[in-house]
Amino acid sequence: MSRKVDFVKDINDSKETWRLAVRIMDVWSVVNNKGIEHLKMIVMDSLGDRIQVLIRHDHLLKWKEVIKENMTCIINNGSVYNNDFQWKVCDHSKKIVFLGGTTMKAIELQNIPPKGYFFKDFGEILQGKCKTDRLEDIIGAVSEINHIQSNTPGKKVVVSVVLKDLKGNCINCNLWEIYGSKFLAYYNDPKNNGAIVILLTHAMVKDGQVSNAWSGSKLLINEDIPEIQDFMSKLPTNEQKEKPTQSAKSLSNWSGGSQYSPVERFVHNVKCMSLSQFCKIKHETLCVTVATTLKFAVSKYGWFYYGCTRCSSKAPNPEKAYECSCGQKVEQPIPRYKIEIYVSNGESKYRFVFWDSECAAILGMTAEFMHNSMVENGEDDPMVYPDELEMLLNKKMAFRVKVQPTFSQASVWKLCDDETFVKEIENDYIVEDNQSKTEYAKLVPNKENLETSAGNESSLPKRLRAVKMSRKVNSVKDINDSKETWRLAVRIMDVWSVVNNKGIEYLEMIVMDSLVNCFSFSNTTPKTGIDSAP
Repeated sequence: MSRKVDFVKDINDSKETWRLAVRIMDVWSVVNNKGIEHLKMIVMDSLGDRIQVLIRHDHLLKWKEVIKENMTCIINNGSVYNNDFQWKVCDHSKKIVFLGGTTMKAIELQNIPPKGYFFKDFGEILQGKCKTDRLEDIIGAVSEINHIQSNTPGKKVVVSVVLKDLKGNCINCNLWEIYGSKFLAYYNDPKNNGAIVILLTHAMVKDGQVSNAWSGSKLLINEDIPEIQDFMSKLPTNEQKEKPTQSAKSLSNWSGGSQYSPVERFVHNVKCMSLSQFCKIKHETLCVTVATTLKFAVSKYGWFYYGCTRCSSKAPNPEKAYECSCGQKVEQPIPRYKIEIYVSNGESKYRFVFWDSECAAILGMTAEFMHNSMVENGEDDPMVYPDELEMLLNKKMAFRVKVQPTFSQASVWKLCDDETFVKEIENDYIVEDNQSKTEYAKLVPNKENLETSAGNESSLPKRLRAVKMSRKVNSVKDINDSKETWRLAVRIMDVWSVVNNKGIEYLEMIVMDSLVNCFSFSNTTPKTGIDSAP
């Protein structure tokens, strides 16, 4: 007695005895932070409907060598759950999980559409018509290369390019690690000339830009497949012959008249001064200076805030939907960067506040992406600074800032770390303090209600849900004053209360790590503002 085939659109959790005739559109391996591997795949039936499938690690050996991309097969039996994957590849509300009793038989099925891609329209990306938890397929021609970061100690490979579609719409694309390395290998090969068309599957889409996912994305460059060859054939003849070039590093989010040079635009209508001169500023002032990022200034707010999905305004409540003043109806506020960093120049040090767009430009990823990746890895401590944020440190940059002397801080409006640009600012525009003795601003602790930045960001929400990205534990013996973001695994050996001569109480304690190294802690308030560099 033959068993009829079910359709993907009808799948629900009412039973486990589903029988599906499908094509395996994509399959990929995922390894979690504990080193445990599992498989994910997308299957499609004859009606073109798709659903995500999970094969857990305990069934991996049975299926890993059997399942092949683009094969057609009959699948019998599987548990059905809500599709709660953090990143979804299709719209089906359910997912299938293989059971011990799941069977699969390879069979030729001519009525199922061939493997294809579901490309996201660039116009919709630019208009923000994207689901925040949805991975998309992207195709476009590389019009220019904005930034290349090589694989150096403490840094990961990332290549930022501009992709253009056939309608002339342009979006930014960040290719991380192996994806960036693959692009560079192709680009630097002298045999490869002419236009470069890339196809990126399972791309994360956010704020008008895309990037590869940490697992599951596939990068195809000028490959001999119908989608890429058809796209290439529709490019203007002159563009088909032109190889994209790397552009000079531009200033993030800056627009100005073409009659001025980038440096002239950067310093226009502001005071240029050395960091040591910030102590003389008595009122809020726009300034340009040159400094090197030193270490994070850890505040009780962490490294991000929850904001609007369109603009950078702070959400009134990180857990509730609202309509922003920009007109955007926000269903779920998203994390945006707000990071306090000490910068130094010579013996002078000052606290700068870096905002979302500047941080994302340097890091090559949004705060939402970093936050979600950390949650996926199981870290829920809001005060843990991800190791990836250290890409912001030890960089000499030119800054256009709003100095806020009341809080002994400066809010970063623009920045540039191009070496030639920074040298021109430093040599031609910065006037050093004529005094032989360096002055320092009054030391003031962080305020609870910080003033907004140029992007209209206001004070951070009281409740944050920050996370970490595979952050290692430090040893007590390595502790020094080079940073504040230490992460320790310790036992509290002793703790006691101290009351000073002013009647103010604070705690002191002794902690010990796994190497039996001990260290003394106190909860007295640290200094902030200008001070001599450590």
